[in-house]
Amino acid sequence: MDIFHIVILALIQGITEFLPISSSAHLILPNQVLGWPDQGLAFDVAVHFGSLMAVLLYFRKEVWQLICDGLGGFRTGQFTDEGRLAWLIVLATIPAGVAGLAFKDFIETHLRSSAVIAATTILFGLLLWWSDVHGKRRDDLRKLNWKKALMIGAAQALALIPGTSRSGITMTAGLMLGMNREAASRFSFLMSIPVIALSALLLTLELLESESVPWDSIVLGVILSGISAYLCIHFFLQFINRIGMAPFAIYRLLLGGALIWLILAQ
Repeated sequence: MDIFHIVILALIQGITEFLPISSSAHLILPNQVLGWPDQGLAFDVAVHFGSLMAVLLYFRKEVWQLICDGLGGFRTGQFTDEGRLAWLIVLATIPAGVAGLAFKDFIETHLRSSAVIAATTILFGLLLWWSDVHGKRRDDLRKLNWKKALMIGAAQALALIPGTSRSGITMTAGLMLGMNREAASRFSFLMSIPVIALSALLLTLELLESESVPWDSIVLGVILSGISAYLCIHFFLQFINRIGMAPFAIYRLLLGGALIWLILAQ
């Protein structure tokens, strides 16, 4: 890739990772629609690592409190709200981890197409809109229990299908279960930490077996995706209660419709 491709793809990853519009779809489409060169495994590792650093930095105080209270509650048997939330995040991560190990190769082989992305973009965009309009939107994170966390985690496993959006499907599930917008978004972002970390680890192991590392692309990808992801999280949480999910649902419908038009025009 040349410098232009590196910059654009790193910014795409950083911006779309935490918006409910699917980062995987936006990274696949430049290659399939515009004919750009495939970014390769090393670059995927870099931009995932940048997104991970962004969410850890943004929620650094909360993450530290979750770790301390989670481990402390496990020792004493008495959990604070933060300690309970820490273990709910762990529980919610399990379905995606199991599904990833079981279906990763199948998805990589059969589901990374423009047609699949168009279908999932539209379908889950409509579902996002419906959940925002019809969800009760009254519960904060203190009302989250293990059943709801596990259901949101099961929804997160669907994000392995390109175009679904990990943040989008987890926010949708949270809204359907009565969470308010900020709580659904915050839980989605916190859930992303173990998932992105595991994904980056698996990609790194594959990278060590298969490719040499283009360090210039790696460093630039980490920096740009990290900065853009951090800003994305900040502004999303600032404005989500005011703007709702409708703008993202509309964007998904327009993107899905454009993809269908391009497929039919070929």
